[in-house]
Amino acid sequence: MKHPRAMTRRSQTGFTLIEMIIAIVILGIGLAGVAVAFSVAIGRSADPVINQQLLAIAEEMIEEVQLKPYAAAANSAPAGCARDTYNDVSDYNGYATSGQVCTVDGVAVSALSGYSVSVGVATATLSGVAAAKRITVTVTRGSQSLTLIGWRTDFG
Repeated sequence: MKHPRAMTRRSQTGFTLIEMIIAIVILGIGLAGVAVAFSVAIGRSADPVINQQLLAIAEEMIEEVQLKPYAAAANSAPAGCARDTYNDVSDYNGYATSGQVCTVDGVAVSALSGYSVSVGVATATLSGVAAAKRITVTVTRGSQSLTLIGWRTDFG
């Protein structure tokens, strides 16, 4: 017959205190890593929205410039950030706003405060076409910036 004390030792199973402490430490490190990953993801979740807004503003501005006639025409200077007197592509050269985006009439769009726009227009040659103007539109917000380049030719 077996001794009762030996019988109870074999039937007891579980974790030792050391094993439990090691498991808690490993789980803690794992959860800390997951928390850091979530905080980075949440912190950057607004960036795509800002990038999309930068792109939308730049596309609108470059389209506005490209739709103007190529040939220079006399015009009067606009007031503030207005562009309503611009009547040809070259008028946009040097146009810039700081911390605001304005409508053509010069009304600041409050939802776009903090964004800045600058436009450059330069005469250049495009694939052998001498009568071409290179349009560069740069939109910035904080440290983020987006530049689009378009062309306008004198095609008729």
